Amino acid sequence: MISWPNLVSQLFNGLALGALLALISSGLTIIYGTLGVLNLAHGAMFMIGGYAGFVAYQYTESFILAVIAGSLFVMLLGVLMERVIIRHFYHRPHEDQLLVTFGLGICFVELVRLLFSSQSQLVPPPALFQGITNLGFMFYPTYRLAVVGIVAVALGALFIILYRTRLGMIVRAGIEDSVMVDSLGINVYRVFMIVFGIGAMAAGFAGIVNAPVVSLTPGIGDDILVQTFVVVVIGGVGSFPGAILGGLIAGEIISVTSMFNPGYAYVMLFAAMTLVLVVRPHGLLGAQGRE
Repeated sequence: MISWPNLVSQLFNGLALGALLALISSGLTIIYGTLGVLNLAHGAMFMIGGYAGFVAYQYTESFILAVIAGSLFVMLLGVLMERVIIRHFYHRPHEDQLLVTFGLGICFVELVRLLFSSQSQLVPPPALFQGITNLGFMFYPTYRLAVVGIVAVALGALFIILYRTRLGMIVRAGIEDSVMVDSLGINVYRVFMIVFGIGAMAAGFAGIVNAPVVSLTPGIGDDILVQTFVVVVIGGVGSFPGAILGGLIAGEIISVTSMFNPGYAYVMLFAAMTLVLVVRPHGLLGAQGRE
């Protein structure tokens, strides 16, 4: 029997999941929109961010330091990936990009499994956000509410970087025409390195923020990667606002469908993606991208 408090609870769950998917997808869509690279290691970046934050928390017992450490570690890992491997695949076929990033993702997962085993790890939420909150008509975990606010601040920071800074102007111009940006004398490859680092950091930040909600396992990035790609398709490739809109839509679809039948959550998500592709082939807020 579906009750009103249960429905509202699922809508809140969908909002928290949608905000998280929006943050991860924003990093993925920025990378693909600017660099033209289909990064199948993005889910592994999400997972590594959680584990890096977990290690930092073990040493510091500070959730804030864990978030900072996890985010910076994944950003540095992303920069290293771009400089050593990814930049050699910018002008290669998408099939090569898929294979190399898929292989990197598998390597990262197995390395984490070797170091931490397959047992789940848990990062407790900060003391300020522990327990439950009385919303008047229902009780809801305080940290899940905090996740929405934390992710909103992170998305706001990304928005400022993309729309209020010179780097953001170059990134958005690169999404439209990277050849023109290069012809203006801008070091495109340096920008690409920074963009890949920022995109990876967004995934790593989401990974450690999500750690108190869902326990860490080496395979935690697999499901989130599938959901993230669906979000990017729904919102529109290369569109930052589209990633936010697509994330919120996907989060609510998964959460509300799970209330009726969890087995159909992915079915409804892919059905929504198919409908969007039929009506708007470039996504809800996307434009025709690179060929």
